[in-house]
Amino acid sequence: MEFKMKKCLLLAAAGFMFSGHAQVVHEPKNHPKEWSQPYEPFRIAGNLYYVGTYDLASYLIVTDKGNILINTGLADSQPVIKNNIKKLGFKYGDLKILLLNQAHYDHLGAMADLKKETGAKLYADGADVEVLKSGGKSDYEMGKYGITFKPVIPDFILKDRQVITLGNTKLIMLHHPGHTKGSCSYLLETEDKERSYKVLIANMPSIIIDHKFSDVSAYPGIAEDYAYTFREMKKLDFDVWVAAHAGQFSLHEKHQPKGSYNPKAFMDKKGYHDELNELEKEYLEKKSEDQASGRTR
Repeated sequence: MEFKMKKCLLLAAAGFMFSGHAQVVHEPKNHPKEWSQPYEPFRIAGNLYYVGTYDLASYLIVTDKGNILINTGLADSQPVIKNNIKKLGFKYGDLKILLLNQAHYDHLGAMADLKKETGAKLYADGADVEVLKSGGKSDYEMGKYGITFKPVIPDFILKDRQVITLGNTKLIMLHHPGHTKGSCSYLLETEDKERSYKVLIANMPSIIIDHKFSDVSAYPGIAEDYAYTFREMKKLDFDVWVAAHAGQFSLHEKHQPKGSYNPKAFMDKKGYHDELNELEKEYLEKKSEDQASGRTR
């Protein structure tokens, strides 16, 4: 089942906005149940594993010098992720690097606690650092509704196309702003006994606002950032792709719990471009609202 970020986040925001606790650090409870639902971990390709919940994707990358975790889901996702890592036969304490696709509560709700518990270092896109430090209060959209998470301070700040290295693995961070100011994707090379794979861990540029781009005073360059991201994501070359939400890359159509190792199931460039094109249509419709009113940025 696919969840559109705009609808899910706005529903959560609405539920919280009228709860009377807008200034309290809070993670909405009326999010889709699939965001908290446990899911059986599995190997995607080479040294890349899925350890997230049913819909909130978390990725474990295993290296010879410790491991990397991308995304931590909601605050209540921590025990799920921890248990999934152990189920796969790896040590939770071997986490050395933490990464994220975007600074929203549903992808880093457990980040601060997990960072403290493991001692792993957080690497983040520089454009999301302010939001991370504020616990989401400075986010251009979620901050308005008081939807926040535990503040977390990155240990290392990343720039576009910067390489992250741990042991025998290298990832390239790709700056893909719009959804958040510092949304990003990752490219990595991995291999198994059969072949090597170029893997894209994508942050799909969905739109969460329900008003015009020109009304977003806290993010005046939002429309231009989305345009940049669509251009750049269309150019990417990869063999395997996954995303921050399981629904965005049709995980549950491609893999069944306890299913066998099958990287080919995720070699789906058509699915990637179809999803990207649908999101771009939404972007162009939103952009036309500004053009129709004579307000552009």
